[in-house]
Amino acid sequence: MPARIPLDANAILAATEEILRRHGPDKATVVDVARALGVSHAAVYKHFPSKQALREAVTRRWLDRSRDALAVIAADSAVPPARRLRTWLHALLAGKQAKVREDPELFAAYGILAAAHSSVATDHVADLLGQLTAIIADGAADGSLRTDDAAATARVVFTATAKFNHLAHAAEWQNPGIGAELDEVCSLLLDGLHTRMSP
Repeated sequence: MPARIPLDANAILAATEEILRRHGPDKATVVDVARALGVSHAAVYKHFPSKQALREAVTRRWLDRSRDALAVIAADSAVPPARRLRTWLHALLAGKQAKVREDPELFAAYGILAAAHSSVATDHVADLLGQLTAIIADGAADGSLRTDDAAATARVVFTATAKFNHLAHAAEWQNPGIGAELDEVCSLLLDGLHTRMSP
């Protein structure tokens, strides 16, 4: 059966997102994706060698959408690093809340990959840590944040805020007051960063 639209990786990923939303990650199949595109499942496999590869690609693309918005915040040198750090952490939480609320099936697909230690999950965390490191390095450069190792400090900040970014805590992200709780943690962390090198 001829394809209704040109068959390329983007068309397959878009169709896969819709199939995942409709059926969930446990029931969605490559055959469902092929049927939605009007092609054979073999045609899909020419672009993605396995169901796992397809799931990873669609989840990576889905995660990259929020990553790009966070990258804009991280790179905004017009905003002082301490304020940028707080804004970035709040934006990360808001993005996670939106994903759980608006795209639960794709969030579940991400959870499956994270539990399997997929490179998609590890790359996502590495990218977030890179953004955090850049913010903290900017603060070290202008003297507003004190650290001997921006990357190590970024890992500490990320770990200290795990309740607001790790999917194991997803059920808590919709709790009233979660934003205020994050703000309190941010204040504590920033106080520590301001005074860490003081005698």
